[in-house]
Order: sequence, then structure tokens, then C-alpha cells
Amino acid sequence: TRWDSSHAQEPTPKVQAGMDQAADLSSAFRYVAGKLKPSVVSIQTRTEVRVEGRSGRSRPSFPGLPPEFERFFDRDFFEDLPRGPMRQEGQGTGVIVSADGLIVTNNHVVRNAQTINVVTHDRKTYTAKVVGADPKTDIAVIRIDATGLTPAKLGDSDAAEVGDWVVAIGSPFGLAQTVTAGIVSAKGRSLSITD
Repeated sequence: TRWDSSHAQEPTPKVQAGMDQAADLSSAFRYVAGKLKPSVVSIQTRTEVRVEGRSGRSRPSFPGLPPEFERFFDRDFFEDLPRGPMRQEGQGTGVIVSADGLIVTNNHVVRNAQTINVVTHDRKTYTAKVVGADPKTDIAVIRIDATGLTPAKLGDSDAAEVGDWVVAIGSPFGLAQTVTAGIVSAKGRSLSITD
């Protein structure tokens, strides 16, 4: 059936006030997303890995599974993998923190990468180098040879409170400039870091 809006009931003042607040919140999200998108980059990495065979090893065992499943592994299929170097590609997200090319990302994104490419919001691609990394906190800093970039304004994490709205902008699964929102779920959690 076709919806006839002429029969729709007008919102009560309370409902209208709630709709106005929701519209204000949407406007705030749009503003933050528009302000920060130029500071968010997509990171693409490439690493050469060496694949070795499993000569002399018996085929894997899968206890509890039907015999038909184990027959699938009658040959050691790992032996069929190509030998030698193989190219491994990865991707992640970073945020520009200085106009001259410093970018903060996760250490696991760039760890062991032999080639790091950074794609900015205007689709320009730069080669990056790691200038610092801390595997324990999974933070890394990389640099690209560029100027005039738009750095993100870093806030005071001590001022954040549980329940505060937060916006996340990133490149999950290679989908650049994706925006989502949530709330601060907890504070005061720390990693147990030892040398």
C-alpha cells in the first residue's frame, strides 16, 4: 500500500523536541566527520614472506570429525603450496598529526612491512617509512614526504568521561573514510606491560 503522509499524526511537542535534538546530534556528527576526514589516511603494506614445505610430517589429524572430512586431507596439501617468497599485503588506518607528514597508526599494521603506501583523503599516494614503534602498546609513527597536510587536533583524554559520544573514522576492509559513532565505555583500564 502507498503511504499517505496527509493522514500522519503531527508529533507532540515532546516528540518534536526529541526529533530536534536528534537532528542537532546528526549535525554535530556531520561537522566532526567533515573536519577530521582530511586527517585520516588509508595505509597499504606489502611484505615478502618465505613459504617452507612440511616435508616428512604426517597429515593433520582431526579427532571427533567424520572420516569423510579426514579423507579430504589424504595428501598433505601444505606440500602443494608454492615455495620461496610470496607477497603478503595488508591495510589499515592512520591519522595525520603534523602538517609535515607524521602519521600515527597501529604497530601491527606496519610491522615487518617492506613497502608502506599512504593514501590521503584526496586520493594522493605517498611512500612512508616507520620512524618509531612500540609493539607493547601497538602504536607506530610513520612519515611521508609531504607538506601542507591537515593534522588532527588531539584532545585531552583525561577530560573524557564514560558515556561521552565518540566518532571513529577509518578504512575497515579497505573502505576508506568510513565513519561510525559510539560512546566511551570505560576509563582507567591499563595494559600489564613488562619489559
